[in-house]
Amino acid sequence: MGDLHWTTNLSSTSENGIRIRGYDLVQLIGTVPFPSVLYLLYTGELPKPNVAKLLDAIMVASIDHGPGAPSALAARTAASGGAPLGAAAAAGLLTLGKFHGAAVQDAMEAIQQVAALAKEQNLDRAADAVVADWRKAGRRLSGFGHRQHKHKDPRLERLFALAQEANVPGGHLQAAHAIEDALKRSTGKDLPINIDGAIAAILSEIGFPVTLSNALFMVARLAGILAHAHEEITTMPPMRRIDPVDFGYAGPADRDLAKEEL
Repeated sequence: MGDLHWTTNLSSTSENGIRIRGYDLVQLIGTVPFPSVLYLLYTGELPKPNVAKLLDAIMVASIDHGPGAPSALAARTAASGGAPLGAAAAAGLLTLGKFHGAAVQDAMEAIQQVAALAKEQNLDRAADAVVADWRKAGRRLSGFGHRQHKHKDPRLERLFALAQEANVPGGHLQAAHAIEDALKRSTGKDLPINIDGAIAAILSEIGFPVTLSNALFMVARLAGILAHAHEEITTMPPMRRIDPVDFGYAGPADRDLAKEEL
């Protein structure tokens, strides 16, 4: 038999403590916000304050998109059939893919390709070339176009403003806008940047690992999926027919955060 010993760079535990990437978990508790500890776990280092604020914003922007999202519907359907909370949430998580919620990685690859080409040629030409290559290969350019927010995703302006406040370089943000314009020239359709594309551009700016970018979205959206599953279990009759379109909102009326004391 070979050597069964193996190592990890992520965490360690002992009788007296827990360490995450070398940091004492007790020191992190109550000191470092959850998104920053997530960044530590995923990258190996704690983020700078400007990056930490962006991570928090990305996760808040991703937390939920209503009961009509495939992940919420799947979780509710499983819960309606009698699945416990964790199993129902897992059903929702399994729906996340290249068309819903797990498209950030593909979007990052396209945006980074454009940004790299733009170092050698005009930005618009670089975007046109990448769009043409992806379409020729039959690859969908994820991160652009939205089934509900057809003209403008309401989350983008705030996220991009926060990115500007954080003084991130901006090259990948420009590349994302260039792809948006190139898609219009190539297809004749308006396919605006969506939440996946915005996250992809921002994560590219801060050097976040491409292969973990979808995971960041999944962690945030799982919170919303769990809420939908819990509401289904605790307030709805079992085995109901869940209409994916004909539903309404019955929670608190519109509230203005600016008028509340936090």
